[in-house]
Parts: sequence; structure tokens; C-alpha cells
Amino acid sequence: MKTAVIVFPGSNCDRDLAVAIESVTGRKPEMVWHGESDLPDGLGLIALPGGFSYGDYLRCGAIAARSPVVRAVVEAANRGVPVIGICNGFQVLTETGLLPGALMRNEGLNFVCRDVDLTVENSQSIFTSRYDAGETISIPVAHHDGNYFADADTLDRIEGEGRVAFRYAGSVNGSARQIAGIVNASGNVLGMMPHPERKIEAAHGGTDGRRLFEGLLEAVA
Repeated sequence: MKTAVIVFPGSNCDRDLAVAIESVTGRKPEMVWHGESDLPDGLGLIALPGGFSYGDYLRCGAIAARSPVVRAVVEAANRGVPVIGICNGFQVLTETGLLPGALMRNEGLNFVCRDVDLTVENSQSIFTSRYDAGETISIPVAHHDGNYFADADTLDRIEGEGRVAFRYAGSVNGSARQIAGIVNASGNVLGMMPHPERKIEAAHGGTDGRRLFEGLLEAVA
């Protein structure tokens, strides 16, 4: 599977994500700089990494969402190409409108960096097919603005449509209804705040994150 990782000024998880993808797919991703206007042809996955794009000025992800390459990402997503945004990448996806809602400052106003338990809410998406619905998995978080927020009507809609992929099993950041990850209406775009790329090898303390990429590879293939 041919993949691409988008790199923004301030990204600091792009290499971690690239290593995780290569470990699962056996092929190095294309590292695409934010200033590019086009994406490589034939991509099976586009990944937006965590970090602090543009230093988190204005709002987290707000400037990155207006980078030239992100216009191409939006176009690809609208054509059905799978896109995953992790942490800051999730923030970018909400800023583009590919996903609803916004990511706000953590409830406790502190940076949260630890393993957290997630409940798999939907195992039917291309991103979650290797999990069982209702299963509890452990994935690390590392964020200061990970509090997912949306109005009540939006929350009711995405929950009613089965678009909540992951939910925090306990209180982490004050996120609305403990939402840790959502997909778009078409099911080909996932935004999640925890970092699955940091749980792909036994040396990381577990492989719960690896299953996300394995399921995606299987679905795309």
C-alpha cells in the first residue's frame, strides 16, 4: 500500500507515524511537505501526524488546515481516499471541516501524557475492523488541547450514526461524552486524539495501536 505522511512546521510525531506505517505495510511512506500543492498518485492512506503545527498559533491546527497540501488532502478524502489524523492531525481535520466539532483546552488545563484505556465503540469501520465492539484497549495520549467539543445536536447525530470510533473509558480531558475518536459520514476519515503509532510493538508495552494499521491495510488491500 502506498501511503503519505503530511509534514508541517512543528510536527514532532511525523517520524513515529512513518515508522509505524512502514512496520505494518513494509513500505516507507512518502513524507509530503506542507507547502506542496499536490499529493503522490495512487495513495491508499494519507496520515496527518501529531505535534504542534505552526506552534499552535491562533488555534491548534488552524494554520495547518490552510496549507496548500491540505487542499489536496481534502479533495482526496472527498474522493474516498482513507485519511487518518492523530492528535494535532485530528485538530487539523476539524479545522478543514472534514470532521465536525473542535478540540479545546483540557478540562484541567494541564498537558496529559500517559497510557489511557479506550472503549472501541464501532468495529465496522476500515480503521477499527481488527477490534471487537466494546473491547477495551490501551493507547497513549499526549495533548494539551484534546477536549473534543461539539454542540448537543452534532453529538447526538454522530453517535446515532455510529461515527464514534473510540471513547475514553475514564475521565481524561473533559471531552464531550468521553469521545476520543470519530469518523466522517463516509467512513474513510478518522480523527483520534490518542497515538496508536506509539503502541505497535511489544517493546512499547503493547500492540493495541498496531491493529488499527493492520486492519486498515487489510481493508484497503
